[in-house]
Amino acid sequence: MRRSVVRGVGGYLPPKRVTNADLAKSMDTTDEWIVERTGMKQRHLLAEGQNTSDLAAEAANIALKNANITADDIDLIVVATATPDHPFPATAARVQAKIGAKKAFAFDVNAVCSGFVYALSVADQFLKTGQATRALVIGADAMSKIVDWNDRGTAVLFGDGAGALVLEGVDATHPDFERGVHSTHLFSDGCHYDLLYVDTIAASAKQPGHVRMQGREIFKSAIKLIGEAVEKVLAHNAITIEDIDWFVPHQANLRIIEGISTHFNIPMEKMVVTVDQHSNTSAATIPLALWEAARDGRIQPGHRVVLEAMGGGLTWGSALVVW
Repeated sequence: MRRSVVRGVGGYLPPKRVTNADLAKSMDTTDEWIVERTGMKQRHLLAEGQNTSDLAAEAANIALKNANITADDIDLIVVATATPDHPFPATAARVQAKIGAKKAFAFDVNAVCSGFVYALSVADQFLKTGQATRALVIGADAMSKIVDWNDRGTAVLFGDGAGALVLEGVDATHPDFERGVHSTHLFSDGCHYDLLYVDTIAASAKQPGHVRMQGREIFKSAIKLIGEAVEKVLAHNAITIEDIDWFVPHQANLRIIEGISTHFNIPMEKMVVTVDQHSNTSAATIPLALWEAARDGRIQPGHRVVLEAMGGGLTWGSALVVW
């Protein structure tokens, strides 16, 4: 028996901050319109010359520092992203080079907004089987590169950023064995592929495509599917809502988070919410929220934390982590 224990968390937001008022200068929208529909007030966007790997490397270095280890101690890097630097090689390989993790093997996972939960599950398998000892799990996206800035229905929703966890595999005799990743649960339904997608095939594109989304249908699906994922993690671990200290949802829309809160009778005070400050950073939203809640002291050692997300594909999933 082995378990993947969290040793460090990090996050990075590029310095360029764009408020709703800034967006209103270039498109037909207002701060009130955006806040009412999404809860978003601002987002961070890439600086000139920055790429997804730059965001991921910054978050990784902060996580390594918080774990009190170096890149040489890492033997696995999994990057969840829907906006890789290039179609290939993997963005994770660029991160490996940028942080100097010479002993690690590295690859990407793409499940869009569910990507971090998927990447966490993949890394957990390597650690539980002993094929790796320490892993960096990173969610990073540069959504500003694929947003259509003429489409206010999607342009106002997204931002750029990255978050990272350092995980260490421990055996059942270790004093930290009761901590860490207790379970992950992954789902997908490709029949709903067209609800959220990028409209250009990367292999033939001369320039990046744009995000296309059927927002109303995504909203309706989110409450149902995320609800099922939360029920799965509770049943699998034989716990109740009351046993959970924190819920860290994907930050797609404040109304969806409030809907999950109402559906499960979860106090909003138990929800870690960053969507107002970060907007939707896709695979980065969950690790960024973990970073914020850990560094301000909300999440403490021993706390039970449920993660949940839904993204394009459709993909969705959940996890229980004891901090």
